[in-house]
Amino acid sequence: MKHEIQILDGSDGPELPIVEGGGLARAVVWPGTGARSRSLHHIWLEPEAQTIELNHPSDAVYYVIEGAGAVIDQSAGESHELDLGAMFHVDGGTSYLVCAGDSGMELVGGPAPADDSLYLHISNPKD
Repeated sequence: MKHEIQILDGSDGPELPIVEGGGLARAVVWPGTGARSRSLHHIWLEPEAQTIELNHPSDAVYYVIEGAGAVIDQSAGESHELDLGAMFHVDGGTSYLVCAGDSGMELVGGPAPADDSLYLHISNPKD
């Protein structure tokens, strides 16, 4: 089995089309870096922006680096407030979206294993 350590600069990862309103999402750890069991995305949401509705076959986990907002469980119709330092877990198969508050929000996280549907727009990803 091959073992490798990579130092990744998230600023040059491919952009993910998952933000509505102002902001940006980039893949940092994903199949294009050789990862299959984990993904890590860096997401910046400007004030009042949000992600598109997301739903992955596997669980996802996120951590709020900066700002505040909410995660909306579309499947259950529930909203959960998020503050700086909050972590949240989403069960596989749950439809959700992340909404920034009036100061915006920065978070990292993603599904594990990686959800290949998030990368279909990227040409020539490493597998």
